[in-house]
Amino acid sequence: MKTMIAKTAGVLLISAGLFLPFTQCTEGAAMDEGNGIASDPVLKGFISQPLTEAEKEGILFLREEEKLARDLYRYLYDRFPLRPFLNISKSEQAHMDAMKYLIDTYSLEDPVGDNPEGVFKNESLQQLYDELIERGSAGREEALKTGAFIEEVDIIDLQAELNENVENADVRRVYTNLCNASENHLRAFVRVLGSYGEEYEPVKLEREEFLRIMSE
Repeated sequence: MKTMIAKTAGVLLISAGLFLPFTQCTEGAAMDEGNGIASDPVLKGFISQPLTEAEKEGILFLREEEKLARDLYRYLYDRFPLRPFLNISKSEQAHMDAMKYLIDTYSLEDPVGDNPEGVFKNESLQQLYDELIERGSAGREEALKTGAFIEEVDIIDLQAELNENVENADVRRVYTNLCNASENHLRAFVRVLGSYGEEYEPVKLEREEFLRIMSE
């Protein structure tokens, strides 16, 4: 996951030809449908199993990555008041809350703290946010494409954690729901782009996986 962000930051505008392997999100209902409502069962019944160091690092990173998406969509909604930015920013807040629940449950130090919008402890995320703000500010369609791009990154990062690092049942449960929700968000952005006559081409996902997501 963290490797994905490191590769993304700094090469965002020239990476359109880069596709990465991907395995679809595992079973489980999506955490939301882009309307900011989180399913209560996602955060109930935690067992509080011990975490590995890799799991701890992933939780802290994803907490800020969800903040990046929320902050980005709030900014873009101010520039281009399209409903997907408003609705999905609320969903990203729910995702941040889910990550905070994990942080509190396992007594980790929250990297977000009192940081305002657009400010990140992780330098790679800070660089990526700044690049996405510049890209998304170019116009309505570019803003929507930027939203779709960050959802691609979210999906890949979450699935990488699920495939490579996470054994803890609590963490898998949250990540699976966040991954499914990110697929919903990607579909929303792509469909709005289509309503403006723009066909979105995946930047990070393999085309076969992208088409699977869009068909659901």
